[in-house]
Amino acid sequence: MASVESDVQFARALATEIGDALLAVRDELFARYEGQEIKDRGDALAQAIIDRQMRARRPLDAVLSEEAVDDLARLTADRVWIVDPLDGTREFARQGRIDWGVHIALWDANQGALTAAAVALPAQGVLFATDDQVNRAPQSSQVVRVVASQSRTPEILQAVGEAMPIEIVLWGSAGAKAARVITGDVDAYIHDSELNEWDSAAPIAVALANGLHVSRLDGSAFTFNQRVPVTGGILMCRPELADALLAAVNS
Repeated sequence: MASVESDVQFARALATEIGDALLAVRDELFARYEGQEIKDRGDALAQAIIDRQMRARRPLDAVLSEEAVDDLARLTADRVWIVDPLDGTREFARQGRIDWGVHIALWDANQGALTAAAVALPAQGVLFATDDQVNRAPQSSQVVRVVASQSRTPEILQAVGEAMPIEIVLWGSAGAKAARVITGDVDAYIHDSELNEWDSAAPIAVALANGLHVSRLDGSAFTFNQRVPVTGGILMCRPELADALLAAVNS
């Protein structure tokens, strides 16, 4: 008898398929198009794969995607896949950039939790999912390395820098930034403005599965599948740094 595909196996497979497809066409897109056209074609390709695979493999589940019309029937669904077909289109459309990815996460309304997720970083050849544990590197010094958005560096980092020695590392998509905390390459990820649920759901789920502290900037937990699918700022960090960083961002 064939084994039943688990939700995290599906998330892994879908993120991998989309990532492989985007890598396969990226050079051609650079050769034929510029700027926004590259972004739009990458988004469309990734969304088409999601549409096809959801119909074939999870036809009864709802989907919240950045690149699809928001069907509010999801608000009464038990299972909602929250997906970003191409996270970091800005970086995808720039040659040489590797900080873009694919986010696939499942919100289970009955459990009130994200129960499966995968974050693929195709240009880096890696994938993080909720069913595996990453061997995180130890903190390398007393200086706290904080990864932040390259397009909008959080103003709140000034307050953090006044409370402790920090080094700011600028990087692209939310998933790529979260991955650096998961591996221990940096110590924290701080973002002080709103994020869409598709930006944050999969990175949060994978980070929590790997034992990191993840919360809003006020220390409260996240919830998903809201009518307006937007979350507040985020603190993702090594658990031993959480109290000090929360105190700093709320000072």
